[in-house]
Amino acid sequence: MTANLTVAVVGATGAVGREMLKILEERAFPARQVIPLASSRSAGSLVPFGEGNLEVRELREDSFAGVDLALFSAGGTVSERFAPKAVARGCVVVDNSSAWRMDDRCPLVVPEVNRRDLAGHRGIIANPNCSTIQMVVVLAPLHKAAGVTRVVVSTYQAVSGTGQKGVAELDAQVRQIFNMQEPVSSVYPHRIAFNCLPHIDVFLENDYTREEMKMTMETVKIMGDPAVRVTATTVRVPVFYGHSEALNVALAKKLSPAEARALLSAAPGVRVVDNPSLKLYPMPLDAAGEDEVFVGRIREDFSQPNTLNLWIVADNVRKGAALNAVQIAECLAADNLVRVDNPGIFL
Repeated sequence: MTANLTVAVVGATGAVGREMLKILEERAFPARQVIPLASSRSAGSLVPFGEGNLEVRELREDSFAGVDLALFSAGGTVSERFAPKAVARGCVVVDNSSAWRMDDRCPLVVPEVNRRDLAGHRGIIANPNCSTIQMVVVLAPLHKAAGVTRVVVSTYQAVSGTGQKGVAELDAQVRQIFNMQEPVSSVYPHRIAFNCLPHIDVFLENDYTREEMKMTMETVKIMGDPAVRVTATTVRVPVFYGHSEALNVALAKKLSPAEARALLSAAPGVRVVDNPSLKLYPMPLDAAGEDEVFVGRIREDFSQPNTLNLWIVADNVRKGAALNAVQIAECLAADNLVRVDNPGIFL
C-alpha cells in the first residue's frame, strides 16, 4: 500500500469536509500530513482532527504543491476551478461535487460496486450523488445474480443533503411553529417543517429535477450497463440526517425475497434489517453515523413477474459522501494508484 501520503481536504470547514477528516483519522488512513483547505473567510480557523485540531489554510491555486491526494467537498464551481490545478501538480483528486461525474475522463466510483474502474483514472475520480451511492450498493449484488433491468425509485431525503443551511432551516421552522410564529423559508421554496417537497435541485426541460436525472445517469455509469433503466422521484423530507429510498426492481430472472436477503446479507457495505413481524426495518435514526447501507421490507411485487420491492436507508453525509470518498482514497493507496500520468489533461 502507498503510505505516508500528504492529503488535502478541500472544503474542510463544511459538514462533509469535517466528516472526511473524522473518517481519515478513524480509519487510520496512511497519511504523513493532512492539510485542511477552505475559503479565505475560514483561513486560520481550527477544525478537529484526532485528539487535536488542524489550522485551516486558504485554498489557492498553489495549495497543492507537494500534495499527493486531495478530497474535494466544496461545490462544483470550486471543483471546476481547482481540481485541474491540483492534477497539474501531480495530485490525485477525489471530488464530491457533480462537476466531473459524467465526464468520460473521470471514473465514477462506489468501491463496493466498481473499484476496478479506478485503474484507468487520469487524475480526477468522481464521488457519486449520495442517493445514487446507497442505491447501487444494494443493486449491484442483485444485478450480478439476476440481472437488473429496470428500477423505479422514490427518495425521502434529509435536509442535511442541502448542507448545514438546510439543517438550520428545519430546526428554526420547528421552533417557530411551536412558538406560534410564522415559519420563514429561505433555503427551500416552501416550508419544510412537517412537510414534504417533491423538488430537489432545479427542474429541467423534461420536468424531472436535476437530482432525479443524476440518479438515472450515474447508476448506469457506475454499473457499467446501459441496459439498466432507471426512473426517479426525489423528495425532501423533514428529517435531519439519513436518506431513505423505496425501490421497485425488475429482474431478468426470478429472485425470491429469501434469496435476495441472503445475497444482500453477504454483500459488502450492506446490513439487512428485515423482520416485519418484530417491526424491524431500516430507519434514518438507525443509519445515522453508520457506515453500511441498511435494507429491508424486501418483498415480491405481485403486480408483475421477477420484481422486488425494497426499502433502503443510509447516512447521507457519511456513506453518501465522506466515507465513500475516503474508501476511494483507500483503494487508490492500496492499489498504488496515487499518481497522475498526464498532469495537463484537464487544463
